[in-house]
Amino acid sequence: MAGLLKVKTAADRRFIPVDFQAESPEQVLPWYEKLLNASPDSPDTLVAWLEQWSELDAALDEDLAWRYIRMTCNTTDPALSARYEQFVGEIYPAIAPLEDQLNRKLLASPFLNDLQREGYEVMLRGIRAAVALYREENIPLQAALKKLESQYGQIAGAMAIEHDGQELTMQQAAQLLKSDDRNLRELVFNKIQERRKKDEDQLDDLLSEMIRLRHQVAVNAGFANYRDYMFVALGRYDYTPEDCFRFHESVEKHIMPLVRAQSEERRSLMGLESLRPWDLKPEPDGLPPLRPFETADELLSKTIQAFDNLDPYFGDCLRTMEHLGHFDLSSRKGKAPGGYNYPLLETGAPFIFMNATADFRDLETMVHEGGHAIHSFLSQPLRLKAFKATPMEIAEVASMAMELLSMEQWHLFFPNEDDLARARKKQLKGTLSILPWIAVVDAFQHWLYTNPIHSVEERRAIWKQLFHRFTPETDGWNAVPEYLNLQWQAQLHIFEVPFYYIEYGIAQLGSLALYREYLRDRTQGLEGYKKALSLGYTRPLPELYQAAGIRFDFSADYIAELVEEVFPTA
Repeated sequence: MAGLLKVKTAADRRFIPVDFQAESPEQVLPWYEKLLNASPDSPDTLVAWLEQWSELDAALDEDLAWRYIRMTCNTTDPALSARYEQFVGEIYPAIAPLEDQLNRKLLASPFLNDLQREGYEVMLRGIRAAVALYREENIPLQAALKKLESQYGQIAGAMAIEHDGQELTMQQAAQLLKSDDRNLRELVFNKIQERRKKDEDQLDDLLSEMIRLRHQVAVNAGFANYRDYMFVALGRYDYTPEDCFRFHESVEKHIMPLVRAQSEERRSLMGLESLRPWDLKPEPDGLPPLRPFETADELLSKTIQAFDNLDPYFGDCLRTMEHLGHFDLSSRKGKAPGGYNYPLLETGAPFIFMNATADFRDLETMVHEGGHAIHSFLSQPLRLKAFKATPMEIAEVASMAMELLSMEQWHLFFPNEDDLARARKKQLKGTLSILPWIAVVDAFQHWLYTNPIHSVEERRAIWKQLFHRFTPETDGWNAVPEYLNLQWQAQLHIFEVPFYYIEYGIAQLGSLALYREYLRDRTQGLEGYKKALSLGYTRPLPELYQAAGIRFDFSADYIAELVEEVFPTA
């Protein structure tokens, strides 16, 4: 039966007080001192101590989360940016050394070997890595990087164009690229690119400074480069940089031929001698763009109903978030770009942010972030915060698989059968066509950080080379080479979450595998999905995939197998 799920509140705290505030380091540090001065004298008291530490950490994490959420919802309010920057500039530097001391205290405990229970082994693996990476001289560098990362959102959030006497955000303007009027598309495309070009040098300089600081962080921690540092920091225990390169090659071999065929099909259907970048968004058969909803409220209500039909628990997750006011869905000027599901690890009900403009892509984003939300709720009962900090290689399976699993319920958005069939086909094709973009963004980041001493001109040349490697020539980008550099600048991950992108590719394969299981047996597919997500990060990645009934595998043979079995259903 539909209803609201129970979430935690500050009243459920057992270590820090209900009215705990983190407005200054002085309000936070005494609680770390209590943990450092404690003396767990048995396996049970060590677990209780870990729970106290987890409670404090979750409360601070949620405080930072709300500062980030409010800042991205309104990038024009300097007070909101100041609050976020105050946390990363003052509170984070004050607690980072104490977190390291707590890590070392735990690893020195005589009862450590008694923590051989489910979840602790994975957690301890991460703590040992954190201790190995920690350098006090990196604290101010990481605080400075946090501030630079927030600057990207402010720059991007301020972008807008003027068209027909109206000011449009980048997301709103992008909707006009789906028009069947080619002249209009070209006009708007050029306006968007010219607006981005105004900030091109500023964003190049911003990334250059980020690369400089990130490389110094890596060198301080004893690494040759930031790429190798981040593989440890991100806990990539189950694959290597060489595996990423093999993924790039596999995409080039097995996916690019399909993407090229799709591009040629588009050119033929549109009756064009050659495509241009402003021809890539409209429906190639001349049909009007798919419009799954009119308002953000309609998007949310229909998504809740779709999730209800798929599994009542899924609907309850979103219904609970709606009750708490944990959505900001509509696009508007002054709002940061993109979309996210931000886990709130103390209370358990996450926040979904996006820039909806009644586009098909908005439906995809909504169910994607909804999958993340379900993951947050399913892992919430786990004992420690560390158990819920799932790596992206499984977290993105939760979201990407939901894009595919929810297609069965898309009649709610597309009552016309032809539109419904078109939407499902579009989604499946998009599932594959995103893989080359993942490959180019990941390959670009490998180059950036293994070649940290490079000029802007060298960076642009490498981007151009990689872009053309993973983009069909028929897409027509050679006609507008002056806009190529702007394409990576629109990818917020490169600025805000470095090296976080290959996870999408790995998880996309996992989502296709899970969707294949769902097609074979609906009940078993959903049970595997829920079982894996409920484990949080209490098991290594291969075991989490196994719990879902799939393989942790992104080899060329596996890609070919999934493409052959799933793609024909499009």
